[in-house]
Amino acid sequence: MSKILTNDQINQFKKDGAIHLKGKFDKSWIYKLQKGIERDIKNPSPRFKSHTIEKGVPAYLEDYWTWDLVSEFKDFVFNSPTAQIASELMSAKKINLVMDNWFLREAGSKSSTPFHHDISYFDVEGTMCVLWLPLEPTKQDEGVAWVKGSHLWNKLFLRVLFKDGHKVEGKECIIDGKKYENPPDILANKNKYDFLKWDCDLGDCVIFDMRTLHGTLSPSIPKKTLSRYTLRVAKEGTKVNYAGDWTSYSYRKAMQEAGYKNGDQLDGNFFPQLWPRSSNLNIKNS
Repeated sequence: MSKILTNDQINQFKKDGAIHLKGKFDKSWIYKLQKGIERDIKNPSPRFKSHTIEKGVPAYLEDYWTWDLVSEFKDFVFNSPTAQIASELMSAKKINLVMDNWFLREAGSKSSTPFHHDISYFDVEGTMCVLWLPLEPTKQDEGVAWVKGSHLWNKLFLRVLFKDGHKVEGKECIIDGKKYENPPDILANKNKYDFLKWDCDLGDCVIFDMRTLHGTLSPSIPKKTLSRYTLRVAKEGTKVNYAGDWTSYSYRKAMQEAGYKNGDQLDGNFFPQLWPRSSNLNIKNS
C-alpha cells in the first residue's frame, strides 16, 4: 500500500506537535459523520452532555464512545484513512483505538474549549495522536489553536473541565514519579507562545500529539453551527496506567469493569486494532 504522507509532513508533526493535512478525507466520509451525529443527537448515549451551563441558549454539545453504537461512526473508525495516517506519523507497526467523540457548537454559542492536552483525560501511557476533523469549512478563528512544540515540554497538566467556567480538576501532585501540575494560563499570556491554526476546507484535518496543548484562542461567537469528529489512537506499546482521580471517571470505570489492569496493553474489544487492516478487522456498517 502506498504512503499517504511525505517525510517532510512526518517530520513537521514530530517537531511541531500538530499538522494540517489538506484533502485527506473524501467528502463522503464527511457526510457520513454528519449523518452519524444527527442520529446520535436523536438517540444519544448515556455519556452525551452539554458543556453550556445556561439553559435555553445555543449550546456546546458532546458525545463519546459511540463508535459501536452508531453505524456511520463504526465505518469511519475502521475504514477511513485515519489509522494509516496515524501509523505513518508515529512510525507505528500497529494502531489501536483509544476513544472517539464529537463536538457540536451551535450557532451563537458563547461556550468554548479550554486549553488542555488530551493525555490528562485518559488512564493510558504511550505514544498517541488525535484526529481533529471539522465537518464544515472552518476559518482559523472558528476552530481551536495548538501551542507549537508543547508536546516536547515534558510536562503533564491536570484535567480541565469543558463545562463553562473551565474548572481545573485535582491538585498538583506526584504520582509514580511523574509531576502533574496546573495548566498554564494561555489566554492571559498569548505573547509567550507560538500558535498553530489553520483554515480548513471539507476533507482537511489536523492531527496532533496527545500531549499538545490546544484550545479556543479567539473569543468569536460562531454564526453557524460547527461540528467536529475526533479520534484518539495509540501506537503499539501503549499501556493502561491508572493515574490521578482527575481522569474521566466514566472512562476509568468502564475500563476496570472490562478487566483492564495497570500495565495491560491497549487491545481487545475496548481498544480495537485499526491498523494494519485485515479481512476480519475491516468492519462494515451493521
